[in-house]
Amino acid sequence: MEFRSLGSSGLKVPALSFGTGTFAGSGPLFGAWGRTDVAEARRLVDICLESGVNLFDSADVYSEGASEEVLGAAIKGRRGEILISTKAGLPTGEGANDRGTSRSRLIQVVDDALRRLGTDYIDIFQLHAFDASTPIEEVLGTLDTLVTAGKLRYVGVSNFSGWQIMKSLAIADRHNLPRYVANQVYYSLIGRDYEWDLMPLGADQGLGALVWSPLGWGRLTGKVRRDRPLPELSRLHDTADFGPPVDNEHLLKVIDALGEVAEETEKTIPQVALNWLLRRPTVSSVIIGARNEEQLRQNLGAIGWSLTDQQIEKLDTASLKEAPYPHFPYRRQEGFARLDPPLAG
Repeated sequence: MEFRSLGSSGLKVPALSFGTGTFAGSGPLFGAWGRTDVAEARRLVDICLESGVNLFDSADVYSEGASEEVLGAAIKGRRGEILISTKAGLPTGEGANDRGTSRSRLIQVVDDALRRLGTDYIDIFQLHAFDASTPIEEVLGTLDTLVTAGKLRYVGVSNFSGWQIMKSLAIADRHNLPRYVANQVYYSLIGRDYEWDLMPLGADQGLGALVWSPLGWGRLTGKVRRDRPLPELSRLHDTADFGPPVDNEHLLKVIDALGEVAEETEKTIPQVALNWLLRRPTVSSVIIGARNEEQLRQNLGAIGWSLTDQQIEKLDTASLKEAPYPHFPYRRQEGFARLDPPLAG
């Protein structure tokens, strides 16, 4: 397994990490993803560790905290081998303080996560969404308290816009508070919006990307093809509306290119899609998921080999969309951007 720095921090993380959204699945979204119990989770953790994957990602909203509980049980007795990433900040109840990242809530949700995970520290803690109702100074000051107390090692964000991250980093620098070093982002061959603002920001400010849903919300598994409709048993029937939208013709164009490269490389479509992400700038780790051992082993096959420049160009061309304002029309002109997404790699 290849290990990379998490942004500008000293922490080394595996290029592939494991997402636990399928653990203890319940509810309309997570129940459709999977219902992995402790015994099954322990087996998946075993396979990950055998392959060098030692970073496991969760969140307090995954099955109302049950995902963290199953992960904690599955890693019991081997905490020293494991890196834990988790997230908090999204609503977990109907109360006025059951959402956001106020000082009161952050202290409580971190303690709750530690209890569910069966540990006394979290390696990477990310705010799951920006809280506009809480001053950034309060958020960062609380994170500083939790880091100083030894409960958190590194901090980051997820689903923040560029200005929200940059303002937070400026305040952190001004007051000598913890800087975000991780940005957990949606990024895939059918969802490349990350490249326009957040990728250059990450390169400039030292945030490593932890990529969620690298197979485009399950659309790049190889089950959907131009001549093959969505299978009746696909979870996308129940979960598609929860995830990022994608134009169907654009999806099929990308899948066509993936299919061609898969044949050339004798790899699967998911392995090609994941390998492409591993070559992208600022990507520290790509979070893979699996409901069973077969899926996990297939996804682990995305590493240990490389696409050719010609194959990357084919995938880049098929997946590229016109740049949004204010990047259009300047992206084609040298000197206007630090990173040119279509050419970066």
